[in-house]
Amino acid sequence: MIVDNNLVVSGGVSATGTLTYQAVTGASAVLSTNTIDLLQNREMGVGEDLWLRPLVGTAFAGLTALTVEVVVADDAGLTTNVTVVGSSGAIPVASLTAGARFAVDINPRIGSKGQRYMGARYTPTGTGTAGTLFVDIGIEIQDANTGAKSYPAGFAVL
Repeated sequence: MIVDNNLVVSGGVSATGTLTYQAVTGASAVLSTNTIDLLQNREMGVGEDLWLRPLVGTAFAGLTALTVEVVVADDAGLTTNVTVVGSSGAIPVASLTAGARFAVDINPRIGSKGQRYMGARYTPTGTGTAGTLFVDIGIEIQDANTGAKSYPAGFAVL
């Protein structure tokens, strides 16, 4: 999986490749720390499926579920004329353990919505007391079990 720092919406990547995470706690919706300006000249996966790719840093606690949405808006603060263009649905807290990954499909018609900025919104069910996310946008999804699926047990790759 390749991470483009210009497509990170929550958290960040240091010069040494270390990930930082955004805290998502409390009882109300939390917006991503970063937004993507859709008017900037950049490759946004033309002809490819786009995915919002959350990675849990600190396990979530104190809530029953978390919904992750891809949103577009007229302002960089993601508060004016907000439109949801992808949603995870409610993810149970038991699935939000440290290292857990999931993906949210982004509607390919983001350009036709007319909003300039794209980011994420995290909505807890219950009151979150712990939990962090690193979230970016990409065209591929990493499967943590790829090695187990690709090679049988005891098989050596030289």
